[in-house]
Amino acid sequence: MTLQELVARAASLHSDRAAVWFDECTGKPPAFYTYATVVELAVELTAFLQKHCDHQGKCEIGLYCYPGINLPSWILGILQVPAAYSPIDPDAPPAISTYFMKKSNLQYILVENDKTNKFRMSHPGCFYHNSSAIEHIGLTLFQMSSSNTDLSSQADNMRSKCEPFKAVDNSQPGYTICPDQTKVKTSEGGYMDAGQKHTLAYVLHTSGTTGIPKIVRVPHKCIVPNIQHLKSIFEITQDDVLFLASPLTFDPSVVELFIALTSGASILVVPNTVKMMPVELSAALFHHHHVTVLQATPTLLRRFGAHIIKSRVLSANTSLRVLALGGEAFPVLSLLKSWKHEENKTSIFNLYGITEVSSWATCYKIPEEVFSADFRMDFPIPLGSLLLGTKLEVRDANGSAVLEGEGQIFIGGEERICFLDDEVTVPLGTMRETGDYVRVKNAKLFFLGRKDNQIKRHGKRFNIECLQQAAEALCQVEACAVTWYQQEKLILFVLPKDDFEEREALKELQKHLPAYAVPDEIVVIKALPLTSHGKVDTSELNKIYQNHLNSRRRDSKLSDAEELWERLQYLWKSVLGLPGDSTGISKDAVFLYSGGDSLKALRFYDEIEMLVGKAVPGLLEVILSHSVEEVYRHILKMVFPDEEQLMNPGNVVKRKLRGSGGEEFHGKYIKLTSERGLEIASGLMPFIALNRGNHFFPMNFTKSSMQPKNTVQVGVEPLQQPCFLHSKTPSVMKSHVQGSELENRILTVENKANKNDCSSVQQIHAECCHLPVTELALCVRWKSNTRKCVDASPLVIIPAKEKVSACVYVGSHSHAMQAIDLDLGEIKWEKTLGDRIESSACVSKCGNFIVVGCYDGLVYVLQSSDGEIHWTFVTGDTVKSSAVVDPASGLVYVGSHDQHVYALDIYKRVCIWKLHCEGGAVFSSPCLSSFPHHLYVATLGGLFLAVNPVTGSKIWKSSLGKPLFSSPHCNENYVCVGCVDGNLYCYTHSGEKVWQFSTNGPVFSSPCLSSLTKQEIFFGSHDCFIYCCNMEGNLLWKFEATSSVYGTPFIFQSDDLNNKILLAAVSTDGKVWILNAKSGTAEGVYKLPGEVFSSPVVWGTKLLVGCRNDYVYCLDLYITGKNNS
Repeated sequence: MTLQELVARAASLHSDRAAVWFDECTGKPPAFYTYATVVELAVELTAFLQKHCDHQGKCEIGLYCYPGINLPSWILGILQVPAAYSPIDPDAPPAISTYFMKKSNLQYILVENDKTNKFRMSHPGCFYHNSSAIEHIGLTLFQMSSSNTDLSSQADNMRSKCEPFKAVDNSQPGYTICPDQTKVKTSEGGYMDAGQKHTLAYVLHTSGTTGIPKIVRVPHKCIVPNIQHLKSIFEITQDDVLFLASPLTFDPSVVELFIALTSGASILVVPNTVKMMPVELSAALFHHHHVTVLQATPTLLRRFGAHIIKSRVLSANTSLRVLALGGEAFPVLSLLKSWKHEENKTSIFNLYGITEVSSWATCYKIPEEVFSADFRMDFPIPLGSLLLGTKLEVRDANGSAVLEGEGQIFIGGEERICFLDDEVTVPLGTMRETGDYVRVKNAKLFFLGRKDNQIKRHGKRFNIECLQQAAEALCQVEACAVTWYQQEKLILFVLPKDDFEEREALKELQKHLPAYAVPDEIVVIKALPLTSHGKVDTSELNKIYQNHLNSRRRDSKLSDAEELWERLQYLWKSVLGLPGDSTGISKDAVFLYSGGDSLKALRFYDEIEMLVGKAVPGLLEVILSHSVEEVYRHILKMVFPDEEQLMNPGNVVKRKLRGSGGEEFHGKYIKLTSERGLEIASGLMPFIALNRGNHFFPMNFTKSSMQPKNTVQVGVEPLQQPCFLHSKTPSVMKSHVQGSELENRILTVENKANKNDCSSVQQIHAECCHLPVTELALCVRWKSNTRKCVDASPLVIIPAKEKVSACVYVGSHSHAMQAIDLDLGEIKWEKTLGDRIESSACVSKCGNFIVVGCYDGLVYVLQSSDGEIHWTFVTGDTVKSSAVVDPASGLVYVGSHDQHVYALDIYKRVCIWKLHCEGGAVFSSPCLSSFPHHLYVATLGGLFLAVNPVTGSKIWKSSLGKPLFSSPHCNENYVCVGCVDGNLYCYTHSGEKVWQFSTNGPVFSSPCLSSLTKQEIFFGSHDCFIYCCNMEGNLLWKFEATSSVYGTPFIFQSDDLNNKILLAAVSTDGKVWILNAKSGTAEGVYKLPGEVFSSPVVWGTKLLVGCRNDYVYCLDLYITGKNNS
């Protein structure tokens, strides 16, 4: 039985009754169509579509419209073709709609006549106009343009594997892994096929709140049992009036529409704008149209406000017979009881389900006695009984059934099956993972919350919904919501009643919640922001909180300098997690040496600006590099410029530039008195250099030395591709030298290692770490002790000469710069510089020098062969920026915390130009583009600049308003950069912002673009995810690591690793992740014994990375079972 057959049966019995009412709520009389009219218009549309659409086999037709009086006829007309309808929201961002249409491979779109211009403008070039408008039906048909089919195939290639990799016990009988990584329990009974002509009813996409939206194709066999059973439970008759509360893109709308239209009842439709007006909406529903059945999310119901709910929705004489709440956690009983009039007779139901098994799975009717005066308030509301044809299982983390206790829900049924994304056939009895957790007690299920809402705070993991439930139970709270703001602050948003007092509410919450679940702050709001599906919009709440912070900053007042010093000490302790009653802070204390990191520095910076009530230019740089006394002085100059300073100015620490012996200062440059001659051979040495983020630098190769061999592949930036590479390998750089020299050399070295260092082999096996279901393993090849933290990323240089071994260059907080043999791990040389090194080294054009920045404000140019200083250049402050070399001119570009970027000629030992970056330190590395010839610079002042590399003049600039720690990275079309506001920004080379991609935490990681993957961008965020998006800014996949991701990912490919394109990334807890670059699934993982802020670099099967346990590591990657040394 199909939906249209059920409607036809009801229409034949109730042809003269009103099927649909449409009320604009403007004072005009509402319009209605009878069942006969609805069917007549539907038949006409069906005939038109059968004539103009190729509907052989599976047919899906998009419907781009607002809800109106014609809606039932339009949907019925599509279903009768037979075809599935696919609603498209005209108010959705065009990028999401375009993705949905392409991913669904929609060939035809019906567009409401007065929306055709909006449709064309939102989706230019995607479709062409196929027919004249059907005036009295109100639609125009568009067809996919043939030139756009390549875009469609691109969308088809996208993966929606957003969940982190899970180890699966393959020994479990009857389980397989589906494309969306859900566990599927196969049954004896065969498969359901999406390609069959009459199978599908409608196509939707999930909201995408937990990643990329999934396409969901829903068969009639899945939804019809839902409609039939709920009609029976709600006791629907021809006299009922149902309200179309849900948007068409949310599958409960199907239940609302078809419960009415298959029963001879009426469906009431109002414009979307009216749904936002509680007074007008409640009047239309309960005064004018006497709605009897309302299905809504709890948030949508709350939007009416307590007064309207009690006086109209759940009043003593309301028309409402049935109130069915679903889509979110059910409200606490005390709140529901406060809404319900004592004499109200409305039956209230709790519905639960997921779009992936559309629409509802369980239903529970709240017993009447629950609302009696003497009934206990802490009565938990269960999810209820299964609906017709539905199966439900609760499983623990190992996949075992949970009969008592906590676990995750899996939903399915023999024929209650939907097709997700590219699935064509699905086994009958498939069970889908929900991400929802419940407690099973006495065979009843009690909702605990979503997996996505679990957070770790003060070392304890809990679900933020427990705070929301506790707050809802407070008598002064009308409605509330909770967010985990930037993974730092737990914020409770409250819609208050008249007697609300924040301090009292906080006291009450402290009585009922553990300390780790008490909110950091309560923010009073006037209304809860909603998504189009009627759920709480957390992104809007975060914006509200940001505005709240900004206004608080403006209202802040400090009385004098003494109070500033006291408050500064308090903030210092608070942000660093030091006890408030601890002793005073030493004036010489430096933030990063006192347990701080970049993220905490940002918090400290924000708190200070909020305290003083204004922006403090240059403050972040001072926090990152100087003592607390200097931080205080910097603020003092801004806030109390005329007040006498409290501290002796003589105590201010002066920066000491420590050079090696025999150096004299001449103006801005240092000249070596015992100057060594610079010898560069006329035949330049060919070599390959690579460092973080796939910055790849092949130099001085000839055509003959670039013959293809299958050794290693890494992506080459367009800037650095020698022109002759394009003839054979346009997007891939293959590492090799003439004949088999390099291969032989590597084999020789490995054999030598085996003979001479048996202990290292044993150590490798002792430290190996395997993933249960993956073939890829990692083990320590060698590690080198630098005596202090290694936050810098390694530079790897691979010479083409047979007798010269490859080398790793890396600096440490110990002031030491090391050169280490890549194969053996032996230290070739070590040089102590003037201060801590966080900058990653780069290599000169000739290969004879490496260039590295230092905390002492110097840029060091060292001989790559022995570490001896060739030249040092003095800047005005710390140099954390990593230098970049122009392979054409040989010039070196580097930034400094003195707010300048410099162009250096290391051969002539002169500064060619310097550019002031308008009030922001340059922490990140510049990025060089060869065509156009631009240098991109990002600052901690939030400024993103394009600079002429020859003259140092600005080409364009863009202010992002928040610090940029991320280094820009570009390809031939775009340049991308991450920001601490949580976004990755993409610009054209001419400075036009193309898109921004939002994460849920600051982005310190630099974007990784590689020609191995061409269309993908990879980066990490402090929200613990590694992201992959395409060049249009659409998410392809995201992988959840176990902590924040600070470093830049690295793309690589090796024949020794099954030739897969892989991504190396590290999380700050020390985990090294090897992911499949195309799908985002984990292939291997290794845990280092310390925090990691360094970025990984991979050459062949060797991965290099620094660690905060004082070591730099070389890990071997290998396939389990293969013989690897």
